[in-house]
Parts: sequence; C-alpha cells; structure tokens
Amino acid sequence: MRPIAQDRQNHLAGAVVHEWRRCVLACGLLVAVACAPVLARADPEPADKKPLVAIDARMAGDENRVRLVVDFEGEPEFQLRYLAHPDRVVLDLPETVFAFEKNALVARGLISAVRYGKSGEGKARMVFDLAAPASLELADTSEEAAGSIQRLVFDAVAIDAQAFAAQVDASDWLEPDLKADPDGNARASGDTLTIVIDPGHGGIDGGAEGADGSMEKNISLAFAEALKRALEQEDGVRVAMTRTDDTFLSLSARVRKAREEEADLLISLHADSIRVRSLRGATVYTLSDKASDALAQSVADQENRGDGIAGASLEEAPEAVAAILVDLARTETRVFSSDLAQEVINSFEGQVKLINNPHRQAGFKVLQAPDVPSVLVELGYLSNPEDEKLLTDETWRKNTARLLAQSVHKYRQTILAGRQ
Repeated sequence: MRPIAQDRQNHLAGAVVHEWRRCVLACGLLVAVACAPVLARADPEPADKKPLVAIDARMAGDENRVRLVVDFEGEPEFQLRYLAHPDRVVLDLPETVFAFEKNALVARGLISAVRYGKSGEGKARMVFDLAAPASLELADTSEEAAGSIQRLVFDAVAIDAQAFAAQVDASDWLEPDLKADPDGNARASGDTLTIVIDPGHGGIDGGAEGADGSMEKNISLAFAEALKRALEQEDGVRVAMTRTDDTFLSLSARVRKAREEEADLLISLHADSIRVRSLRGATVYTLSDKASDALAQSVADQENRGDGIAGASLEEAPEAVAAILVDLARTETRVFSSDLAQEVINSFEGQVKLINNPHRQAGFKVLQAPDVPSVLVELGYLSNPEDEKLLTDETWRKNTARLLAQSVHKYRQTILAGRQ
C-alpha cells in the first residue's frame, strides 16, 4: 500500500512534477529518497523465519463483558497495552498472518471496532476500540488438534474510568513511534499520516506580546506540545515538531523540516497581535499568491518578517523554482490544504471562538512547501485581553488541541476513503 503522500503526488500533472524535481535537484533542495526501496530489499528476512498464523477468531458478549477467542498455529508471545481518547486495547504479537475470515470479528458490546495487521518489521497488532472503559484479561489458554493449535481466550470486562486510566499509565511503550501510531503502521505505511507541527517564532524572535506580557513564541510552543500529545492518541498518525524549545528557526528551515520528515501535513501555530484590540477568535490560513483581504495580508506580512527580525538571511529559491511552487500550490497541494482548513473550522465551530470568515488566504512563506498541504492556525489575538486569557489557560489549550487533533483525524479518514 502506498503512503498517503505518494498517492497525493500521483495526482499532480506529470510535466509539472518533472520540472519541479529537476529544478529542486539543481538547487540542492530535494533529498534523494528514490533509492530507499532498493536499499530495503538488500537485507531480506532469514528464509527460515516463519510467521505465526491466526487461523480462527470469534467474539461474543454484551456491554458488560465480551469474550474473544483466537486460534494460532503455534504459541504466540503477546503484550497488552491501553490507550485513551478514544479508549483502546492494543494486543501486540510477533509477525502474524491473519488467515481467518474478515467478518470473523464483528464489533459487539464493549468492543466497538476491531483492526489488525502488520505493525512493523516482524511485528503484528490487533487494536480493539472500546465503547466504555474496560480491561482485557487472558482468561484461558489451551492446546487443540493434538497440540498443533494454540487457543487464547480473552475476556474484556467493564471497569470504571479511574481503573482504566491506571491501565493507560501503566502501559509500557518502549518503541517511540508506537504510541504515536497505535495501529502499528511503520513510517512508510500506506495508512500513516505524518504531521509536522510548527510552533511559530522562537529564540530572538518572540513574536507578538500580550498586555500581560505573554509571548507568542511561548504560547505557540505550549500549544504545539499539547497538540502533539492529542495527535499521538489518534490512530495512524506520526508526529514531528520543527522546534521543541526556545530556539530560533528560519521560515525556510521550517519548510525544509516538513519536507525532510516526508510530511503529509504541516500545521503552523501562532497567536498574533493586531491594532484592532476588539478583534478576537481563531483563524485558519492557507497559501495564496494574493491575500483574501487586508487582515490576511497584514498577518502574513508580520509572520514573513520573522527572519528579518532575527537577522537571518532569507534563503530565496530561484525564480524557476518559485514559479513552480506557486503552480503546485494552486493545484493539488492547495486543494488538500483547503480541505484540512475546513475540517479545522468544522471542529472549532461552536466550541472555539472564530473570527468572521475564519478561512482566509495569503502568501505565508512557511506554507510554501510545494508538496506538503499546510495550514497556519492563528489561535487567537494577544492584542485582545479575552483571547490572551484563554491562550494562557491550560484547560483551554488542552481542549482546543483535542479539537484540532480531531479535525486531523477526520481529514485522514477522508484521504483514506478517497483511495478505496
């Protein structure tokens, strides 16, 4: 299955992509990744390594208890882990072929959905979405068919929220990417969405300052960390950040980071200031060579001055490349960016204050990655006392980050549905 980013690129006009790649290679801006599949094939698995086979599975029960039975050819090692928001149980296995019928595990009672498949080199995973907090316990093991079949019996039992939270806290996630992607998809898996979060400003570039002394660079970083935690609770998501501390990063470096991470999305976070102190609420910006209105142009001008404030030399692309960037932004990348922007607005509607016409466009340099759908989210305005109070409130930050993560999840589902 191809990565989401590859599917998106395949929609781009062949001639434009060819010319873009030629120009970017000439400028030293494109990382040569085409050889990666060949290198991966150079180290095959040992021929004598055989995967486990799950030959049968069934599930029965109600809202209080569900019994899961899985038959394996061979004795499996396994590990149970728990995740919240939404509540899930993860059953990790060695490499496994799931040979039972697709309709063998039908969601019922406590189990609202079931997913299973490969979760990396030599690994497999089953994920059970929970309709209510529950604990999955190994109830029985037995040998069938003269010892050739190993049967595992699990009972999912309803528990209270506090007990479930304790299970989540006790879950041991040794691999750094597994909690970010509880379905176990590897970085290049077809269903994994790679998201780069960009906390605006940093270091010598403090950004806007509120009446009570709040600095935009601190607000954007704190929100980015909250958003990262929220996204890591979503299935099929890998998260990276352009900065994780109070460090200056040029606009071009932020774009470059997104491309190096092979990002499917870039979300840039800001909390600006404006002369009209009464203006408040969130705004979602996407790239355009012409601003949608005076406010959008004013905000873009402020954000694009960040490099100059820090005394950095801007890394301008040659005219030929710049022209292609605009062309690509006008086509597939711009469409995907607009789709994400609308999902963010839909998630915020009625729960987070939005300005009038919350989706706006302007020429933000940080959104100019030619092949990465990107949005800039103005969380609010530090020039407004009410917004500043919310922007520095931990509860508001956590709830808003959760809503933004939900919009990304819905966007991912739309992308995957389009590939069916």
